[in-house]
Amino acid sequence: MDQIFFALLNGTIYGLLLFMVSAGLTLIFGMMGVLNFAHASFYMLGAYFAYTLQPLTGFWPAIVLSPLLVAAIGVVIERYALRRVHHFGHAHELLVTFGIAVVIAELVKLFYGNYPVEYRVPTELSFAAFTLSGIDYPFYRLFMGAVAVAMFAAIYLLLTRTRVGIVVRSAIYRPAMAEALGHNVPLVFMGVFGIGAALAGLAGAVAGAFYTTNPNMALDLAVLVFVVVVVGGLGSLGGAMLASLLIGITNSLAVGVNFSLGDIFGIVGLGEWAGSVGGVMTMRLSSFAATLPFFLMLLGFWCVRRA
Repeated sequence: MDQIFFALLNGTIYGLLLFMVSAGLTLIFGMMGVLNFAHASFYMLGAYFAYTLQPLTGFWPAIVLSPLLVAAIGVVIERYALRRVHHFGHAHELLVTFGIAVVIAELVKLFYGNYPVEYRVPTELSFAAFTLSGIDYPFYRLFMGAVAVAMFAAIYLLLTRTRVGIVVRSAIYRPAMAEALGHNVPLVFMGVFGIGAALAGLAGAVAGAFYTTNPNMALDLAVLVFVVVVVGGLGSLGGAMLASLLIGITNSLAVGVNFSLGDIFGIVGLGEWAGSVGGVMTMRLSSFAATLPFFLMLLGFWCVRRA
């Protein structure tokens, strides 16, 4: 039972981390229609900027300043790269942002080396939140989850309860009308892109101290964040949260509980049949953990087509 509890808790925290990264892409891809393949690179930059600033400013200023630096880079990319190719369609956006992702990865390797850096949880946050069955659960995991929940609440309130949110939504869904009312639509788009980049940078600054900060960390999430946005529904912030939690929990349960296929059939009363089949029924769910998000995406497409 404790194993299932820890798997659920770890999956929830990992799902919230996925939301922190995918929230910005939900704004950029789901609302603006910009196919930004370099979004996970902003996550990586946030971690490396925080690692660089931490010895100079301390942990707390570092995780505040690094998203601002990432936002500035996002604004420059939108203004001088994406805006020039946006009217050509998604294919050009994909090629440009893929090139930007490669350049960012190579620059990180050039300045920091092709190996993990020593970005660690600060001492004041490195303690156990609770102990269960002799296992200490890190407080920093809960801290990451709390930051993700606060991020969700802040974005939701900004988009639905403020004048800025009204202007952003009108510029996204009715750009001609917003421009006729005197709003600078390109400036709004640039601001939204910068905020989306900053959200990914904040995720990297917070999570990079707990997980490994290395030049390949963007590759680990690059495709997964697109899966989250697609499964959650394009432009749906709540959908992105639910999809992130679903993917995080299913992955964690598959690895942490690690039933075999035969065990699952046994739970539903088909254990005898599963035993007669043998072979594939002995395979563990952990073998399929990496493919579960894509299975959920395909299942979502199937449900939409059937509806």
